[in-house]
Amino acid sequence: MIMRSARTDIQPDYPKQWQQLSQGELARDELEKALEPIVARIFGYYLVKIGSLSSQISLPTCTIKNQFSCAPHANQHNSLYAKSSSLPFQNNSIDAFVILAELDFAQDPHQIIREIDRAITVDGRVVIAGFNPFSIAGVLKYMPINRKNILHQGRFFTASRIKDWLALLNFEIVQQENLVYSSLFMQKQFNSQSPVQKFCKRYLPWFSSMYIIEARKREMPLTPIKPVWQVKHKFSTSPIAARNSQSSFKKAN
Repeated sequence: MIMRSARTDIQPDYPKQWQQLSQGELARDELEKALEPIVARIFGYYLVKIGSLSSQISLPTCTIKNQFSCAPHANQHNSLYAKSSSLPFQNNSIDAFVILAELDFAQDPHQIIREIDRAITVDGRVVIAGFNPFSIAGVLKYMPINRKNILHQGRFFTASRIKDWLALLNFEIVQQENLVYSSLFMQKQFNSQSPVQKFCKRYLPWFSSMYIIEARKREMPLTPIKPVWQVKHKFSTSPIAARNSQSSFKKAN
């Protein structure tokens, strides 16, 4: 399987906070609610939130005490100042990664996934949130509506494409959740408890504006396990063996 390149020569504008996105604070709140049960079952010693938007997410249900934020822009939420395409972590040292909308504004998202694969431990978890190109927001992104909205700079990768990238690096997809049924370009605020939101979540899940993917790192054996063969010794019944046994018997007599 050949992976189609996702690298672009143009660096998209990078959002430094959720307020730069139309209805960004509401989207952040919805992500925090969706992340609560996911991070509650993740165990380990180190968790890293990659990107400026990820660093502003609260994870109160996470049991991992050592949590760090890594972003290319320094702010009060960041623990480390570094690019997501060049993480300052040793190999197999991080138990979990949380990446929210980081791939959508990355120049080379493949490199970010490779860095995560390098730094994550065996059975480690990665949680990725992105924008759905098949949603109303994905369609409006290509239209001249609210051109100042930084979402026009987003690349909007499909969830299936993200899962293909992870599968090529031996990640097992644990679950996918769809959320935020809104255009994200209009000024009208959405209510997650409204009948429209509940109807779309139940009957039109694949048209959500955002999605969350949880995956687990699996280790593939380097060499196949060979079966242990037991050799059974059999007496030969060939004529040559019979003549040799007769001659030996005559000499003994």
